[in-house]
Amino acid sequence: MENKNTNPEKDKKGTQKGSPSKPSNKGGGNFNIGGKKFNVYWIYILIILGILALNLFYSTKTPIETTWQDVRVQMIKQGDIDKLVVVRNSGKVEVYIKENSLNNYSNKLGQDAEKVDRHGPHFFFTIGSIDTFERQLEEAQEEIGVSERISPVYEDRTNYFGEIFTWIFPIVILIGIWLFIFKRISKGGGGAGGAGNIFSVGKSKAQLFDKESDPKTDFTEVAGLEEAKVEIMEIVDFLKSPKKYTDLGGKIPKGVLLVGPPGTGKTLLAKAVAGEANVPFFSMSGSDFVEMFVGVGASRVRDLFKQAKEKAPCIVFIDEIDAIGRARGKNANFSGNDERENTLNQLLTEMDGFASNQGVIILAATNRADILDRALMRAGRFDRQIHVELPDYRERKDIFKVHAKPLKLEKDFSIDFLAKQTPGFSGADIANVCNEAALIAARKNKEFVEKQDFLDAIDRIIGGLEKKNKIISLEEKRTIAFHESGHATVSWLLEHANPLLKVSIIPRGKSLGAAWYLPEERQLTTTEQLLDEMSSLLGGRASEELVFGKISTGALNDLEKVSKQAYAMVAYFGMSNEIKNISFYDSSGQNEYAFSKPYSEKTAEIIDNEVKLIIDSAYNRAKDILKKNRDGLNQLAELLLEREVIFSEDLEKIFGPRKSHTRAEELVKNIEEEEKKQEGEESEKE
Repeated sequence: MENKNTNPEKDKKGTQKGSPSKPSNKGGGNFNIGGKKFNVYWIYILIILGILALNLFYSTKTPIETTWQDVRVQMIKQGDIDKLVVVRNSGKVEVYIKENSLNNYSNKLGQDAEKVDRHGPHFFFTIGSIDTFERQLEEAQEEIGVSERISPVYEDRTNYFGEIFTWIFPIVILIGIWLFIFKRISKGGGGAGGAGNIFSVGKSKAQLFDKESDPKTDFTEVAGLEEAKVEIMEIVDFLKSPKKYTDLGGKIPKGVLLVGPPGTGKTLLAKAVAGEANVPFFSMSGSDFVEMFVGVGASRVRDLFKQAKEKAPCIVFIDEIDAIGRARGKNANFSGNDERENTLNQLLTEMDGFASNQGVIILAATNRADILDRALMRAGRFDRQIHVELPDYRERKDIFKVHAKPLKLEKDFSIDFLAKQTPGFSGADIANVCNEAALIAARKNKEFVEKQDFLDAIDRIIGGLEKKNKIISLEEKRTIAFHESGHATVSWLLEHANPLLKVSIIPRGKSLGAAWYLPEERQLTTTEQLLDEMSSLLGGRASEELVFGKISTGALNDLEKVSKQAYAMVAYFGMSNEIKNISFYDSSGQNEYAFSKPYSEKTAEIIDNEVKLIIDSAYNRAKDILKKNRDGLNQLAELLLEREVIFSEDLEKIFGPRKSHTRAEELVKNIEEEEKKQEGEESEKE
């Protein structure tokens, strides 16, 4: 977006200070007359409307088109023709009807009678050649035997206005185009006012936010992310009161990189900075630098920093910086003259090159920090990396409070319940849940958004749209029921597996059935926990084989997850007997385009064997659990076929309570006790 405030010596309206009444045309087609904007293009519109009005009200009356056959059979035969005028240079014959015979043709004129001049011509028809027309007219008059012979009158007519318009109009168009191009060139390639034309292709497209633009987002609208907000607010505080830091010899950070998964609020943090800081804020996407023209990216980087230095102190925000900041030399499809690499080189130079860049802070966001160039990540360019992670229970609770504020919720609605039901959800996911819940409630004609609407919204986002009308045979439905019951049974009976929330055999999206779990929010995972999760994933396939003696393709997603997890255990985490304490994981991404693996063929064979042993062990374990609890499995499957959806309470009735509760439940309980304690202390103070 173009920047209309690049000259600091001009006020908001674009006029020079001290001369408010002087007309100016710095904005292309706008004039400031008496402090009010006037667009010159309105003059062109008024001229066109005037021409159309003249044509509408003062247009000449035209005759009605007819045929020679009608003229011959009716008009000549009845003697109604006063005269015929042959226009030689247009191939038309105009017919003048006698005044006392006009009433005979009122039906033929119809609604167009008012458009025809009463004195004529009243009709016209087209002829091929004059000689043929003369012969046909003579033959018709002889055949009819008219008493008064009609002799046509011949004329040549010239449309002077049309010919002048044909010559002058193209010249006017060419002059207009030339003046338009010359005006853009005279502005030095467009400047701030011509960012949309071809001569300004190398200009920065950064959007400027300052005091006048009044961005509405501030830190109060950013729920959670408390640690990230502390570091970001320190930058804002430095720009507001730099003396506090410089007196102690501190220097302002040159760059801050926001790193985290999609939807966690990186761009929202940047918007809050734009709203909180009292300095200019330039916002631009990484993809805006690269165009089809060679050298445009580097030119836009130079122009961006040129504008930023003029507005210093200021903040420059580059969203999705990985579009231009990818590590150089890693992509074999591009050479060293790649346009993206030239843009990155220019960005590196501008951030910390030979020239000084005092007072300009670079704020960038990406969810792929692993592929960024090392030179971009070093101190002096991006001095700080702020990790914006997925929110935990307490942060999800705060985010739900923000997004649920505009909703009409039922009385005594519990936000805590929603925070517990959405582990692993990002801020964007939570906003989507609140919106979907409101849409579902409106679809059901409810006055308030209820708890069940939120549960339906969570199911809709995780599993997809519910398809109750999907045609499934009874045999397939029974297979799906035992498959999902196998998952539920194994996960309920294993100590370290994720606790089950509910099981459904209603098709959603591409899946025919689904089981919802409450994953434990942990930073470290042990071997026992991984093996229990793998056994619960294989419980569906094991249940099919145990009950029906055959297996189906329904376990595809389960097998994919188990295979990836087993290979990660062996090749990345060193959790195998044969390959202990060795990891082939490459966090730098250097081997992304390598043609060879970082281990030998013999080691690859050992990895495959270890993975097979782990998966076979997990599968046999799941099968043994189901054999021992066959009655409970059958009972659960029959209940699922009857209800289509069952909850953890139903499993507790069949198998009894779980042997242990997860650390996540302990964490939630501790947080709730801490909040109650704080509320009690506040009430005592009051």
